[in-house]
Amino acid sequence: MHETEIQLGEPPVVVNIGVGVHGVANRTDIFRLPELWQLHLYRYEAELTVEGTTQPIRPGRVSLVPPGTTVRYRYQGRSEHLYAHLRIAPVGPPHTVAVMQDAGLEFPVLTSLLLQGIAGFPGEPEHTRAELWTALWRIVRLAPAPSTGPHPAVTTAIAHIEAHLAAPLTVPDIARSAGVSHNHLTRLFRAETGTTVIAHIRHRRMERAHHLLRASTLSIPAIAASVGIPDLQAFNKACHRELGASPRALRNGGRPVETQEGSPITSVMDARSGRVRPLRAPR
Repeated sequence: MHETEIQLGEPPVVVNIGVGVHGVANRTDIFRLPELWQLHLYRYEAELTVEGTTQPIRPGRVSLVPPGTTVRYRYQGRSEHLYAHLRIAPVGPPHTVAVMQDAGLEFPVLTSLLLQGIAGFPGEPEHTRAELWTALWRIVRLAPAPSTGPHPAVTTAIAHIEAHLAAPLTVPDIARSAGVSHNHLTRLFRAETGTTVIAHIRHRRMERAHHLLRASTLSIPAIAASVGIPDLQAFNKACHRELGASPRALRNGGRPVETQEGSPITSVMDARSGRVRPLRAPR
């Protein structure tokens, strides 16, 4: 077994976590955990055989073995590693991850997360779960993206947009950050997302603005600036066009009725009464 699939829609239940010491009484261990995942961080050299596939253990490597899998460790002597035995609910989309992989520059971060988890166990189980959940997400992202996933240029472009929503954004600048040409990014973005780069920027700015209007006490000018539309007249028009109401109305409880992308918004729902009312045309 070289790869497995894991779902991380919920934090794991940490059944046991600690520092394991092996290779002292004997040089071989063979066992399985019928219902639990095994996570190990290594600082020694040895061999791990998972269902007939032998994986070399080296310092800086991490292994993630699914439940019910028989494993055989062959040690060269005293071997000490960090481990966690986890119950992981099958919630969320599956992620393909190598059973054994080099953690590289992430190894110190993963070590710190597991040590924090050990420190919190068993007195603060929620703390331990949070540390291990973070570690698992980092481990999943050590693996290269599957070929069926989004094009790397699109992923990079979206990340650039998210990090710079408050700044002026142009397609040529975004394309440069993604390492492709303007035209190539435009084609890739449409193929991957079904929309244009500009439409995506507009949509994300308005989503963030809507959240800040409803959930924060930031002033409307501050919110407008934080989403890259510092001109209040332009921000007001954008809110009317994309969210169906003025910034002040949205802050006071009105929220748009959800519609399919591209459909005109003709009504809003009042959050206090729960009733849908017609939307006046902006004057």
